[in-house]
Amino acid sequence: QVQLVESGGGLVQPGGSLRVSCAASGTIFSIDAMGWYRQAPGKERELVALVTTSGRADYAASVKGRFTVSRDDAKNTVELQMESLKPEDTAKYYCYAKNVVSRPHRYLEAWGRGTPVTVSS
Repeated sequence: QVQLVESGGGLVQPGGSLRVSCAASGTIFSIDAMGWYRQAPGKERELVALVTTSGRADYAASVKGRFTVSRDDAKNTVELQMESLKPEDTAKYYCYAKNVVSRPHRYLEAWGRGTPVTVSS
């Protein structure tokens, strides 16, 4: 069974930096795309950043230029480096994996349980 486990969330002041990480466990052969979604209280879950096996990264307009997503296929990990954080970045950040080929199952999507990020002075 594939599991995604996030780490690294916490409290940071506006303008600060934070990195969240995610590790996928299980017998994994490939993952098409990995990345991050977030959900703020009272709002819908939204895409933050996604990176494919080819290294192509897509970002939400609100984080472009401030956040950087990276993955390590050998370790099945993905990280999100967040800079110049704003109060509106406050949310629960969820790790996401698309089309996970693993044994014994293949998963079209897999989600972590989320890690909270709070940007406040």
